[in-house]
Amino acid sequence: MSPISLLSLLVRPHARGLRTVVASTIRQVNATRALGSVIPRKLEAPSALFGSTIRRLSTAAPEFFQVESLPDSSTTVTLDNKIRVNWHDGQQSQYHNVWLRDHCRCPECYHQLTRQRLVNTFKIPTDIRPSDLTLKKDTIEVTWANDSHKSIYPLTWLRQHSYDPPLADPKTTEIPIFWGAEIAENPPTVQFDDVMHSDSALSHWLTNITTYGFSFVDGVPVTPSHTEQLARRICFLRETHYARGLWDFTADLAHGDTAYTDLALRAHTDNTYFTDPSGLQLFHLLEFDGTGGQSLLVDGFHAAAELHRRSPDAYATLAEIPVPTHSAGDAGVFIIPTPRARPILNHDPVTGRLYQVRYNNGDRSTLTGLEARDVERFYEALRRWDEVIEDKAMEFWTALRPGRAMIFDNWRCLHGRAAFTGHRRLCGVYLNWDDYRSRVRVLGLSEEKERLI
Repeated sequence: MSPISLLSLLVRPHARGLRTVVASTIRQVNATRALGSVIPRKLEAPSALFGSTIRRLSTAAPEFFQVESLPDSSTTVTLDNKIRVNWHDGQQSQYHNVWLRDHCRCPECYHQLTRQRLVNTFKIPTDIRPSDLTLKKDTIEVTWANDSHKSIYPLTWLRQHSYDPPLADPKTTEIPIFWGAEIAENPPTVQFDDVMHSDSALSHWLTNITTYGFSFVDGVPVTPSHTEQLARRICFLRETHYARGLWDFTADLAHGDTAYTDLALRAHTDNTYFTDPSGLQLFHLLEFDGTGGQSLLVDGFHAAAELHRRSPDAYATLAEIPVPTHSAGDAGVFIIPTPRARPILNHDPVTGRLYQVRYNNGDRSTLTGLEARDVERFYEALRRWDEVIEDKAMEFWTALRPGRAMIFDNWRCLHGRAAFTGHRRLCGVYLNWDDYRSRVRVLGLSEEKERLI
């Protein structure tokens, strides 16, 4: 297993949940949650536990910069192909000349509408150097010696994209709010009419989803068409073998999946058998004449943190061992992901952050890929995970009702259902992760756009 960097997690009370802030790199941080209160302790946590949310910390813009082109001398010989920026806070960034030329954002080198590179990367001289370097109030202007081309780099852009060394930008720090059973007292909720007619309300809805991992929408007209319209406020619908967009079903086994029965469903995420599981899932109960059928949500990121608190070894095992999955209940359907197996806890290989919980014990295929030494270790870790997600303090049970839609992050939240009797009709949709995140960026809820391109 490759080593995972360790980040401190500062935990403090916030509303009905726990706010977790990624802080500086350390060896251990522990967090203990009791209903409504938090006692910070130390816990060894592998990387950060978060994929994305909207809440951001503020930071002052740099006030003073010094820039110098490094001279050709015996003391700086290894740096003569770079430009150094000295920041007002005492930190320094170094940028290779070839990297700077390749990232020129002038209209000749970068299409201003399509946001695509036009410069021919492969014609940039390997020994390219500046002939002139000018520091202005907010920019650095570089004239390149080989062709006298002038490039202008905003200082804020250079700071955001510093790679030698990487400099964290507090404005892009994302802060999810962990929750458990106590979220039932005040769950995040918006109104249908507001979301449908106001981008501000839409932003509020998306903020709920990215911060808490789920949100209710009240006042939804009890029809599949209005449910679809609501979902399309975020993005287009994902087609699957279950439906061409919106699905509308009862317990009739129209598809070979236990969701199409009246059986209880344990906490899980959907689409573990897809290479790219759906990012969001929306439910709307249209009709119900019976008993039972309550819906379950579990904050998977919170559960992951709790698993690590209880058993760091179990966490590491579920972050390491890939689990094969499949969907093969329908005639003519046999879906498996590529690669064939993925871990339950998936981390960004660059940042080390946990970005996706991918867990459905019912869809797990035969474990033929395990090494003999890992069999007992895997099953022990799986038991420990199950203990966490079935802890009553982790479970949020709610009775869905006509007129109230529930949307949740399928990469973060596990969901389930109690067994039921009688007639129960539900409609819903899947939304792609990338299209959902695009909507977040376009609405200006995230500063990722300029940071990422």
